[in-house]
Amino acid sequence: MMKQSSIIILLIFALTGCDGVVKKTSQTASSPEIRKTIHVPVFESDSSYSFIAQQIAFGPRVPGTSAHTNCALWLKEKMEHFADTVMVQDFKARVYNKKILDGKNIISSFNPKAGKRILLAAHWDSRPYADHDPDPANHRKPIDGANDGASGVGILMEIARLIKNSPLDPILGVDIIFFDLEDYGPHNDERSNGDDDFWALGAQYWSRNPHKSAYKAQFGILLDMVGASNPVFPREYYSQQYAAWVLDKTWRTAQRLGYDNYFVNKPGYPINDDHIPVNRIAGIPMIDIIHIDQNSVNGTFYDHWHTLNDNLDQIDVKTLQIVGEVVTTVIYEEQ
Repeated sequence: MMKQSSIIILLIFALTGCDGVVKKTSQTASSPEIRKTIHVPVFESDSSYSFIAQQIAFGPRVPGTSAHTNCALWLKEKMEHFADTVMVQDFKARVYNKKILDGKNIISSFNPKAGKRILLAAHWDSRPYADHDPDPANHRKPIDGANDGASGVGILMEIARLIKNSPLDPILGVDIIFFDLEDYGPHNDERSNGDDDFWALGAQYWSRNPHKSAYKAQFGILLDMVGASNPVFPREYYSQQYAAWVLDKTWRTAQRLGYDNYFVNKPGYPINDDHIPVNRIAGIPMIDIIHIDQNSVNGTFYDHWHTLNDNLDQIDVKTLQIVGEVVTTVIYEEQ
């Protein structure tokens, strides 16, 4: 198997130019070689950063607030400039403290009639509590969620802009979902066993009620905390369990692009995130690209996770570029 893997990697290098153009070939004994040239558009990290900054400008995007309502309207309006169709999936969810909150999943589609589809996702809401802030006085304050939430959305908005300007082959469709109510889980002081179901509420709702009946995608990629400096993206545990082949595809792409020191071939912790219901309920193999760092101050995620310091100062355009390039390349090479 090791020899076969080496051959595959060598072939990938042989078919990939330095200019972001990939050539796919097919040949039989009785026919000449047929080449399909695929152009991978250039991801613009500055554009992605701007999309993040504009989200943060609304204030903490906590469900039930005016900032949340206004940001939802803005996200829908912006995505309507890029996608073929955009819809808002309104839903109600009971959160851990028994409140009923209104949520909005924002769903954008490209080539909506294509049978072969890729699902991309991130959560757009922000944590209502800075319950891991070093100052206990801040533990009930909402956070900006620049990295935890807005970074994934910003990268996907830039990918949407690229697809608009460099359309995909009609055989391939892409759906981008901004999930709501991912981060309204119990306050750290109130957690108990059995709380897992109070996270990823928007993804749970969509997985049981997809925007199209019997919706299926070839695979999915979830982005979460993908904007901080010096990230480490290991092979998250549930991604490995449910979608190992998608991890393989994505991590090979990162290696080929020279980013294997960020997309590391090491096992990661199990993370309760939006990809769990997508895998378990919707049956779509989805991976989670997420910054996991056992050496951080909280022992799991990046240093400013669920603190007031998760603000725009933590966003690094270099990281946006790395993640954006990898995901864009994976998408376009599926044509």
